[in-house]
Amino acid sequence: MHVRGLAANTPIIVGVGFEQQRRDDPAQCSEAYELMVAAVRTAARDAGSESLLPLIESISVPQGLWHYRNAGKLVADAIGCPSAKSIVSDLGVLQLTLLSDLCRDIAAGNRQIGVITGGEAKYRDLRGTITQQPVAETHQDERTLPPDVRLTSDDPFCSDLESKRGFSAAVDCFAVIESVLRHHEGLGVEEHRDKLANLYSSFSEVAAANPHAWRREPFSAEAIRNPTAKNAMQAFPYTKLHCSNWNVNQAVAIIVCSAAKAEQLGLARRGWIYPLSAAESTHVVVLAQQRRLHSHPGTILTGRRALELADVSRDEIAAAELYSCFPAAVRSFAHDLELDPGCPLTVTGGMAFAGGPFNHASLAGIARMVEVLRSVPAQGSSRRRVGLVTNLSGIFGKQGCAVLSNVPSALGYRYEDLTAAVAKQDQPVRVDAGYAGPASIVGYTVVYVAGKISHGLAICDTPQGARTVARSEDKSLLATMTREEFCGRTVQVRSDGNFA
Repeated sequence: MHVRGLAANTPIIVGVGFEQQRRDDPAQCSEAYELMVAAVRTAARDAGSESLLPLIESISVPQGLWHYRNAGKLVADAIGCPSAKSIVSDLGVLQLTLLSDLCRDIAAGNRQIGVITGGEAKYRDLRGTITQQPVAETHQDERTLPPDVRLTSDDPFCSDLESKRGFSAAVDCFAVIESVLRHHEGLGVEEHRDKLANLYSSFSEVAAANPHAWRREPFSAEAIRNPTAKNAMQAFPYTKLHCSNWNVNQAVAIIVCSAAKAEQLGLARRGWIYPLSAAESTHVVVLAQQRRLHSHPGTILTGRRALELADVSRDEIAAAELYSCFPAAVRSFAHDLELDPGCPLTVTGGMAFAGGPFNHASLAGIARMVEVLRSVPAQGSSRRRVGLVTNLSGIFGKQGCAVLSNVPSALGYRYEDLTAAVAKQDQPVRVDAGYAGPASIVGYTVVYVAGKISHGLAICDTPQGARTVARSEDKSLLATMTREEFCGRTVQVRSDGNFA
């Protein structure tokens, strides 16, 4: 069966919705699931029919900072589809997996219409703390059934040695990756800081033009680069304005349905966007054991394969939304995907400015990409525009790429799990936890607390070809490490794990 030139089971994004609240009175702010409900309703209106809401067969939600027993059920009851399947994915599951799973089910004829939604009300919680007006979220007791499907992940954030030496925050890990990118590019320390500041200043300008962004004022490169009381250094070279902003009240929703269902509902075709392909890898190697900290086989293979599956070349990508928890994520993706230099790296403005809700920023990237791909130039709607959205989990432990277009593919929707292929290429480096002696720094950062240097962290190669992780609290040495390049330098690692 075909629907106006499309296979009946072609998955189509028919509607997207955003919800954002920035009210200083926490009592006037919606909680997370209410934001999701509002976003889903907006997505239905965007699709052209709120009458589709009772027909939704599944509600997929990435786990957030909220504590609902079954978030999908709360949303389903509120929008009037109480029998919809509830699917929740834990932190550590690629956010794009929810989209690819839904598209694959529709393509296989197992579902006809579903919604993916995510929401956070962290700003509400923050304002409750500041104003001393604590806010509560809806409680679902033990009588509430758990989600029909729970996608889980038990992969480690870091190795025992990394944890022991002080790798406790994502910003520290990505700052180490950033130092390796700097060394790989042959940039001086100050030159590199200028490059990051200019990149993120351009991102802030994109956010200023994005109606759904949390921060819509442009920031100068100088304001981003240089630490101040409100823009403290976090982990060198990252200031606060380089980091994902979790303190948002934001939700997003994406409605996907089959071509046959869209036709049956009479949805206007002019707003349809087609997921063409996705490729994912869930092979995890912790940071200290990655052979090349700045480049990842999972990114290279999933990016290449996603384009092949979609029958799209790199130079056809009109825009990308590269995962942007920190600059190293953006820059490593751009390096490995070999995007055209003129290709925009964000359509949202990135997680520092558009907002970085705990576990659904990539879904917001998909939804904003839908809006961008709908904006076809005056030459006509038949002109194909292609967008690429990337996602990672952990410290580049998992990678995913999705390709979308305003024009369908004759090949239909295609997906591939590349975990096994990536595992063959991405063999972890052996760790020597008890090593003492000379070692060469692969990557490092200097960590700040309350704007002052606290300690340094370094991942090092030993002469025997193993890796170790070292730490320093020598303030004089650490200050020098913020002025001079230390990647490639030899340091002495003591038996207690400190280096000098």
